[in-house]
Amino acid sequence: MSLYTERHGMRTPIERTHSISIKAYSRLFDCCSRYFEYLAWRYPEECPDGNSCCGLDYDKFDMDMEFEIPTLFRRNGRISKPQSIQLPFEDEPINDKFDQYALIDLIEFVAQNIRDITRKSYHSFFRHDDLFFGETNEIAGKFIEEINRAFQQTGLLYQLTINLEVERIEETAILTEKMEKDIRAIKEPGLRELLIMAVQKHKSPYPNDQKDAVEKIWDAFERLKTYYTNKNKRESADQIIGDMADGKDEYIELFTAEFKLLTEIGNNYRIRHHETNKIDITDIRHYDYFFNRCLALIGTAIQYLQ
Repeated sequence: MSLYTERHGMRTPIERTHSISIKAYSRLFDCCSRYFEYLAWRYPEECPDGNSCCGLDYDKFDMDMEFEIPTLFRRNGRISKPQSIQLPFEDEPINDKFDQYALIDLIEFVAQNIRDITRKSYHSFFRHDDLFFGETNEIAGKFIEEINRAFQQTGLLYQLTINLEVERIEETAILTEKMEKDIRAIKEPGLRELLIMAVQKHKSPYPNDQKDAVEKIWDAFERLKTYYTNKNKRESADQIIGDMADGKDEYIELFTAEFKLLTEIGNNYRIRHHETNKIDITDIRHYDYFFNRCLALIGTAIQYLQ
Protein backbone atom coordinates (compact mmCIF):
# COMPACT_ATOMS: atom_id res chain seq x y z
CA MET A 1 0.00 0.00 0.00
CA SER A 2 1.40 3.40 -0.98
CA LEU A 3 1.66 6.37 1.36
CA TYR A 4 -0.21 9.66 0.97
CA THR A 5 2.61 11.63 -0.65
CA GLU A 6 3.31 8.76 -3.05
CA ARG A 7 -0.31 8.49 -4.14
CA HIS A 8 -0.58 12.23 -4.76
CA GLY A 9 2.78 12.70 -6.50
CA MET A 10 4.14 14.98 -3.79
CA ARG A 11 7.53 13.30 -3.44
CA THR A 12 10.67 14.42 -5.20
CA PRO A 13 11.42 11.78 -7.85
CA ILE A 14 14.20 9.38 -6.90
CA GLU A 15 17.20 9.36 -9.22
CA ARG A 16 17.14 6.14 -11.19
CA THR A 17 20.52 4.47 -11.50
CA HIS A 18 22.40 1.19 -11.87
CA SER A 19 25.03 2.30 -9.33
CA ILE A 20 24.50 0.93 -5.81
CA SER A 21 25.35 3.43 -3.07
CA ILE A 22 26.39 2.56 0.48
CA LYS A 23 22.89 3.41 1.74
CA ALA A 24 21.25 1.26 -0.93
CA TYR A 25 23.70 -1.57 -0.21
CA SER A 26 22.71 -1.45 3.47
CA ARG A 27 19.01 -1.47 2.61
CA LEU A 28 19.40 -4.52 0.35
CA PHE A 29 21.76 -6.34 2.71
CA ASP A 30 19.33 -5.91 5.60
CA CYS A 31 16.59 -7.36 3.42
CA CYS A 32 18.77 -10.42 2.70
CA SER A 33 19.66 -10.76 6.39
CA ARG A 34 16.01 -11.11 7.36
CA TYR A 35 15.90 -14.29 5.27
CA PHE A 36 19.15 -15.89 6.46
CA GLU A 37 17.13 -18.07 8.85
CA TYR A 38 15.68 -19.83 5.81
CA LEU A 39 19.21 -20.89 4.81
CA ALA A 40 19.66 -22.83 8.04
CA TRP A 41 18.78 -26.12 6.33
CA ARG A 42 22.04 -25.71 4.40
CA TYR A 43 24.12 -24.29 7.28
CA PRO A 44 22.45 -25.77 10.36
CA GLU A 45 23.41 -24.90 13.89
CA GLU A 46 22.85 -28.17 15.65
CA CYS A 47 20.74 -28.28 18.80
CA PRO A 48 22.90 -29.54 21.71
CA ASP A 49 20.67 -32.59 21.98
CA GLY A 50 21.80 -33.52 18.44
CA ASN A 51 18.29 -34.09 17.14
CA SER A 52 17.46 -30.92 15.23
CA CYS A 53 18.52 -27.58 13.77
CA CYS A 54 18.11 -24.53 15.97
CA GLY A 55 19.20 -21.81 13.57
CA LEU A 56 21.82 -20.67 11.08
CA ASP A 57 25.46 -21.48 11.77
CA TYR A 58 26.99 -18.14 10.77
CA ASP A 59 30.53 -19.53 10.84
CA LYS A 60 29.64 -22.18 8.26
CA PHE A 61 27.73 -19.62 6.21
CA ASP A 62 30.56 -17.05 6.25
CA MET A 63 33.13 -19.69 5.35
CA ASP A 64 31.04 -20.86 2.41
CA MET A 65 30.59 -17.28 1.18
CA GLU A 66 34.39 -16.98 0.88
CA PHE A 67 34.12 -19.48 -1.98
CA GLU A 68 30.63 -18.76 -3.31
CA ILE A 69 31.00 -14.95 -3.42
CA PRO A 70 34.64 -14.14 -2.63
CA THR A 71 34.37 -10.38 -3.22
CA LEU A 72 31.41 -9.88 -0.88
CA PHE A 73 32.12 -7.05 1.58
CA ARG A 74 33.37 -8.18 4.98
CA ARG A 75 34.10 -6.58 8.31
CA ASN A 76 36.15 -8.44 10.91
CA GLY A 77 35.86 -11.60 8.83
CA ARG A 78 32.06 -11.56 8.58
CA ILE A 79 29.95 -10.49 5.63
CA SER A 80 28.58 -7.10 6.50
CA LYS A 81 27.54 -3.65 5.25
CA PRO A 82 30.01 -0.99 4.08
CA GLN A 83 30.05 2.33 5.93
CA SER A 84 30.70 5.98 5.25
CA ILE A 85 32.63 7.57 8.13
CA GLN A 86 33.10 11.31 8.61
CA LEU A 87 36.32 11.90 10.56
CA PRO A 88 37.00 15.13 12.48
CA PHE A 89 38.78 17.82 10.44
CA GLU A 90 38.15 15.92 7.20
CA ASP A 91 36.12 17.55 4.43
CA GLU A 92 35.02 14.31 2.78
CA PRO A 93 33.82 11.11 4.43
CA ILE A 94 35.84 7.93 4.11
CA ASN A 95 33.81 5.35 2.23
CA ASP A 96 34.39 1.63 2.45
CA LYS A 97 35.11 0.13 -0.93
CA PHE A 98 32.80 -2.66 -2.05
CA ASP A 99 31.81 -4.73 -5.07
CA GLN A 100 28.18 -3.95 -5.87
CA TYR A 101 27.88 -7.00 -8.11
CA ALA A 102 28.86 -9.27 -5.21
CA LEU A 103 25.77 -7.95 -3.42
CA ILE A 104 23.67 -8.88 -6.45
CA ASP A 105 25.21 -12.36 -6.26
CA LEU A 106 24.16 -12.54 -2.59
CA ILE A 107 20.59 -11.58 -3.48
CA GLU A 108 20.46 -14.37 -6.09
CA PHE A 109 22.10 -16.84 -3.71
CA VAL A 110 19.53 -16.17 -0.99
CA ALA A 111 16.63 -16.35 -3.46
CA GLN A 112 17.82 -19.64 -4.93
CA ASN A 113 18.68 -21.38 -1.65
CA ILE A 114 16.08 -20.43 0.94
CA ARG A 115 13.62 -23.13 1.95
CA ASP A 116 10.31 -22.99 3.73
CA ILE A 117 10.34 -23.59 7.47
CA THR A 118 7.52 -26.06 7.92
CA ARG A 119 7.53 -26.02 11.72
CA LYS A 120 9.09 -24.28 14.68
CA SER A 121 9.11 -26.10 17.96
CA TYR A 122 10.15 -24.22 21.10
CA HIS A 123 12.81 -26.13 23.00
CA SER A 124 12.28 -24.95 26.55
CA PHE A 125 15.41 -26.55 28.03
CA PHE A 126 17.78 -24.74 25.66
CA ARG A 127 15.42 -21.77 25.15
CA HIS A 128 15.43 -21.75 21.38
CA ASP A 129 13.26 -22.82 18.47
CA ASP A 130 14.03 -26.05 16.70
CA LEU A 131 13.50 -25.56 12.97
CA PHE A 132 12.12 -28.09 10.52
CA PHE A 133 12.39 -27.57 6.76
CA GLY A 134 10.54 -28.90 3.74
CA GLU A 135 11.68 -29.12 0.14
CA THR A 136 9.69 -26.09 -1.07
CA ASN A 137 10.74 -22.45 -1.35
CA GLU A 138 7.46 -20.56 -1.41
CA ILE A 139 9.17 -18.06 0.90
CA ALA A 140 11.14 -16.95 -2.18
CA GLY A 141 8.01 -15.19 -3.44
CA LYS A 142 7.96 -12.96 -0.37
CA PHE A 143 11.70 -12.35 -0.74
CA ILE A 144 11.21 -11.31 -4.38
CA GLU A 145 8.57 -8.77 -3.33
CA GLU A 146 10.75 -7.28 -0.59
CA ILE A 147 13.90 -7.06 -2.73
CA ASN A 148 12.05 -5.48 -5.64
CA ARG A 149 10.44 -3.01 -3.25
CA ALA A 150 13.93 -2.12 -2.00
CA PHE A 151 15.19 -1.72 -5.57
CA GLN A 152 12.28 0.60 -6.28
CA GLN A 153 12.67 2.66 -3.10
CA THR A 154 16.39 3.17 -3.66
CA GLY A 155 15.95 4.06 -7.34
CA LEU A 156 17.95 1.06 -8.51
CA LEU A 157 17.23 -0.14 -12.04
CA TYR A 158 17.20 -3.84 -11.20
CA GLN A 159 14.55 -6.46 -10.57
CA LEU A 160 14.60 -9.95 -9.10
CA THR A 161 12.58 -12.15 -11.45
CA ILE A 162 10.50 -15.25 -10.74
CA ASN A 163 13.44 -17.19 -12.21
CA LEU A 164 15.37 -16.01 -9.11
CA GLU A 165 17.84 -14.01 -11.18
CA VAL A 166 18.51 -10.28 -11.02
CA GLU A 167 17.98 -8.44 -14.28
CA ARG A 168 18.70 -4.81 -14.97
CA ILE A 169 15.96 -2.48 -16.10
CA GLU A 170 16.75 -0.40 -19.16
CA GLU A 171 14.54 2.67 -19.30
CA THR A 172 15.16 3.25 -23.01
CA ALA A 173 14.74 -0.41 -23.98
CA ILE A 174 12.88 -1.41 -27.13
CA LEU A 175 12.83 -5.09 -26.16
CA THR A 176 9.27 -6.29 -25.59
CA GLU A 177 7.63 -9.56 -24.62
CA LYS A 178 6.29 -9.88 -28.17
CA MET A 179 9.79 -9.44 -29.59
CA GLU A 180 11.13 -12.14 -27.27
CA LYS A 181 8.26 -14.40 -28.37
CA ASP A 182 9.11 -13.72 -32.03
CA ILE A 183 12.74 -14.62 -31.33
CA ARG A 184 11.79 -17.95 -29.73
CA ALA A 185 9.65 -18.74 -32.79
CA ILE A 186 12.52 -18.36 -35.31
CA LYS A 187 12.88 -21.64 -37.19
CA GLU A 188 16.62 -21.43 -37.89
CA PRO A 189 18.24 -22.71 -34.66
CA GLY A 190 21.57 -20.89 -34.97
CA LEU A 191 19.94 -17.47 -35.34
CA ARG A 192 17.43 -18.23 -32.60
CA GLU A 193 20.12 -19.32 -30.12
CA LEU A 194 22.31 -16.28 -30.80
CA LEU A 195 19.41 -13.89 -30.25
CA ILE A 196 18.24 -15.63 -27.07
CA MET A 197 21.76 -15.48 -25.68
CA ALA A 198 22.12 -11.81 -26.68
CA VAL A 199 18.87 -10.91 -24.91
CA GLN A 200 19.85 -12.83 -21.77
CA LYS A 201 23.22 -11.09 -21.57
CA HIS A 202 21.66 -7.70 -22.32
CA LYS A 203 19.37 -8.08 -19.30
CA SER A 204 22.26 -9.05 -17.03
CA PRO A 205 23.38 -6.52 -14.41
CA TYR A 206 27.05 -7.25 -15.13
CA PRO A 207 28.86 -4.83 -17.52
CA ASN A 208 30.88 -7.56 -19.22
CA ASP A 209 27.66 -9.37 -20.14
CA GLN A 210 26.31 -6.18 -21.70
CA LYS A 211 29.42 -6.01 -23.88
CA ASP A 212 28.98 -9.66 -24.83
CA ALA A 213 25.33 -8.97 -25.67
CA VAL A 214 26.35 -6.48 -28.35
CA GLU A 215 28.83 -8.94 -29.83
CA LYS A 216 26.20 -11.70 -29.86
CA ILE A 217 23.55 -9.56 -31.49
CA TRP A 218 25.98 -8.55 -34.24
CA ASP A 219 26.81 -12.21 -34.73
CA ALA A 220 23.06 -12.79 -35.05
CA PHE A 221 22.83 -9.93 -37.56
CA GLU A 222 25.50 -11.54 -39.73
CA ARG A 223 23.79 -14.93 -39.50
CA LEU A 224 20.45 -13.33 -40.38
CA LYS A 225 21.93 -12.28 -43.73
CA THR A 226 22.50 -15.94 -44.59
CA TYR A 227 19.03 -17.10 -43.49
CA TYR A 228 18.09 -18.40 -46.93
CA THR A 229 20.67 -21.12 -47.39
CA ASN A 230 19.79 -21.74 -51.06
CA LYS A 231 21.19 -18.27 -51.86
CA ASN A 232 24.53 -16.59 -51.27
CA LYS A 233 24.84 -14.05 -48.48
CA ARG A 234 24.08 -11.00 -50.64
CA GLU A 235 21.09 -12.63 -52.33
CA SER A 236 19.71 -13.85 -49.00
CA ALA A 237 20.00 -10.37 -47.45
CA ASP A 238 18.37 -8.83 -50.54
CA GLN A 239 15.41 -11.19 -50.19
CA ILE A 240 14.97 -10.23 -46.53
CA ILE A 241 15.13 -6.54 -47.44
CA GLY A 242 12.68 -7.01 -50.31
CA ASP A 243 10.19 -8.79 -48.05
CA MET A 244 10.53 -6.11 -45.38
CA ALA A 245 9.98 -3.39 -47.98
CA ASP A 246 7.05 -5.17 -49.67
CA GLY A 247 8.76 -4.36 -52.95
CA LYS A 248 8.58 -0.57 -52.42
CA ASP A 249 11.69 1.15 -53.76
CA GLU A 250 11.82 3.78 -51.02
CA TYR A 251 11.85 1.12 -48.28
CA ILE A 252 14.29 -1.08 -50.16
CA GLU A 253 16.63 1.92 -50.22
CA LEU A 254 15.98 2.60 -46.51
CA PHE A 255 16.56 -0.96 -45.28
CA THR A 256 19.53 -1.51 -47.61
CA ALA A 257 21.20 1.57 -46.14
CA GLU A 258 20.48 0.38 -42.58
CA PHE A 259 21.90 -3.10 -43.32
CA LYS A 260 25.00 -1.47 -44.76
CA LEU A 261 25.45 0.94 -41.84
CA LEU A 262 25.07 -1.77 -39.21
CA THR A 263 27.62 -3.86 -41.07
CA GLU A 264 30.04 -0.93 -41.00
CA ILE A 265 29.43 -0.37 -37.28
CA GLY A 266 30.18 -4.04 -36.59
CA ASN A 267 33.37 -3.84 -38.64
CA ASN A 268 34.66 -0.47 -37.43
CA TYR A 269 33.87 -0.52 -33.72
CA ARG A 270 35.29 -2.96 -31.20
CA ILE A 271 32.26 -5.21 -31.25
CA ARG A 272 33.10 -8.35 -33.21
CA HIS A 273 36.70 -7.51 -34.06
CA HIS A 274 39.43 -6.43 -31.65
CA GLU A 275 42.28 -5.22 -33.83
CA THR A 276 44.06 -2.08 -32.63
CA ASN A 277 42.53 0.02 -35.41
CA LYS A 278 38.97 -0.57 -34.18
CA ILE A 279 37.11 2.19 -32.33
CA ASP A 280 36.93 1.43 -28.61
CA ILE A 281 33.61 1.68 -26.77
CA THR A 282 34.49 3.34 -23.48
CA ASP A 283 31.07 4.45 -22.23
CA ILE A 284 29.01 1.50 -20.96
CA ARG A 285 25.81 3.33 -21.96
CA HIS A 286 26.83 3.17 -25.61
CA TYR A 287 26.44 -0.61 -25.50
CA ASP A 288 22.71 -0.12 -24.91
CA TYR A 289 22.57 2.20 -27.93
CA PHE A 290 24.33 -0.29 -30.19
CA PHE A 291 22.26 -3.21 -28.91
CA ASN A 292 18.95 -1.41 -29.36
CA ARG A 293 19.85 -0.12 -32.81
CA CYS A 294 20.74 -3.59 -34.08
CA LEU A 295 17.78 -5.20 -32.31
CA ALA A 296 15.36 -2.73 -33.91
CA LEU A 297 16.35 -3.90 -37.38
CA ILE A 298 16.53 -7.59 -36.49
CA GLY A 299 13.22 -7.44 -34.59
CA THR A 300 11.57 -6.02 -37.71
CA ALA A 301 13.29 -8.41 -40.12
CA ILE A 302 12.38 -11.64 -38.31
CA GLN A 303 8.69 -10.83 -38.70
CA TYR A 304 9.11 -11.29 -42.47
CA LEU A 305 11.15 -14.49 -42.49
CA GLN A 306 9.56 -17.36 -44.37
